[in-house]
Amino acid sequence: MAELPEFYFRVRENGASVFRVDTENRHRRIEMHEIAMVNIRNGNIKAHGAHELTSDETTAITQWMEACRALLKRRDLEDFTDRLLLAMHDLRSVLVRKKAERVNRDQSR
Repeated sequence: MAELPEFYFRVRENGASVFRVDTENRHRRIEMHEIAMVNIRNGNIKAHGAHELTSDETTAITQWMEACRALLKRRDLEDFTDRLLLAMHDLRSVLVRKKAERVNRDQSR
């Protein structure tokens, strides 16, 4: 069986619920214990219930947030690039059509 990660991030619209993955229990089942809620927009990390986050947990959450933000920036750039390319294509089509209309109008005189 493949090695499971120490943490699982259940992604939500503005962040994630963070779970610690536990396979070292007496039933040898996979158990997930919620340890925190993360808001990616404002950077808030809230421990779940009475759980106190360790420095390792906080570091893992912070690294996930940085990776998530980098992914979102790339997606935003790709989305912007696609919209810009479509706008440029549309502008080119309009300019070519207007030029053709002027040429046809000038030739018909």
